[in-house]
Amino acid sequence: MSTDPTATADSPFRAEPGDRDLAPQFVLPLVVRIERAAPPARTDALETAARAVLVILADGRSHGDGEWARAMRDWQDARIRKVVRRARGAEWRRAEALPGITVTGKTAEVRVFPPVPLDGWPKDLARLQVSGTDLDDPEPPPAADPAGPVLWLSPGLDMSAGKAMAQAGHGAQLAWWELDDGQRAAWRDAGFPLAVRTADPARWERLTAGGLPVVRDAGFTEIAPGSCTVVADHPALRR
Repeated sequence: MSTDPTATADSPFRAEPGDRDLAPQFVLPLVVRIERAAPPARTDALETAARAVLVILADGRSHGDGEWARAMRDWQDARIRKVVRRARGAEWRRAEALPGITVTGKTAEVRVFPPVPLDGWPKDLARLQVSGTDLDDPEPPPAADPAGPVLWLSPGLDMSAGKAMAQAGHGAQLAWWELDDGQRAAWRDAGFPLAVRTADPARWERLTAGGLPVVRDAGFTEIAPGSCTVVADHPALRR
């Protein structure tokens, strides 16, 4: 695996087939807790999912001889797939019993698990629903702090909350890959602060032309292949 996957022609997010498609395919599972009586706010769920991806990327078990390191390497050598499923009640408790990390936001709980083969999900995760993961914000989210990292969503795409959570995770991962070790450590030590917001069309045009990491979806679900979904606007990457 390249130390800088975004610099190679065979990007894990490109729409066209490449060498990554020849490798065994893995997926990073994320499960969001959605209780009927108290669903999380949409923006908080997106931000919590993005932080969950960063947390597992930075975890010591994902590196060197760590227990998740092989799965993380295999996943990052192939297509970078993330799938968000939803759980409540006993489903959530069973998910929490599996190896993984739970990340908590203001209203959201997201558990991220080490990658699994595309067709080899643990049964307690495989039975969880993918479709129908949609959420609302009770109030419009405040403006993002311009001094902090922002994952900007495309204003021209209609994505379910589950799909948007996965895309926000992709954007966070691209930012992580672009940072040097010192910048990664600073972000980690600060608790991975970030915001997820939808850009207005004028800002989106500037962002996609500004040299920042851009997620171009492979088109497996919901949207057309090659669609630009997220721009990762980390202060350390601004030119």
